[in-house]
Amino acid sequence: FWSVGIGPAQCNFLSCLGLQIQCYQCEEFQLNNDCSSPEFIVNCTVNVQDMCQKEVMEKSFGIMYRKSCASSAACLIASAGYQSFCSPGKVNSVCISCCNTPLCNGPRPKKRGNSAVVPRAHMITTLLLLKLALLFLYC
Repeated sequence: FWSVGIGPAQCNFLSCLGLQIQCYQCEEFQLNNDCSSPEFIVNCTVNVQDMCQKEVMEKSFGIMYRKSCASSAACLIASAGYQSFCSPGKVNSVCISCCNTPLCNGPRPKKRGNSAVVPRAHMITTLLLLKLALLFLYC
């Protein structure tokens, strides 16, 4: 259950449960292709990458996408750092988002109203609080 050289305090919520997340990944920016087809699916690194990241840049010549696996810390720092540059629908907008369910950085779900956004944000907050609790338990 624990990897060699990894102590209990260094596991994350998913890897403590022995789970591995899958994400869409395109390392180079793709122009007008959101790389959400099966050939872009990768297995993220257990004990390191517990989130999927999506970067969307809107340019005058089209929309550019970059997707990857990420650690929760790196992804949340990146998304917070670019929050002021995120203006969907405007040229030169850069939006970085993080999520923690399999293939969650794929295509946007069909419109179901705004209620679908709140539970995901609440779930990420809950998982981060659980991670902190686990960290303090093992320290």
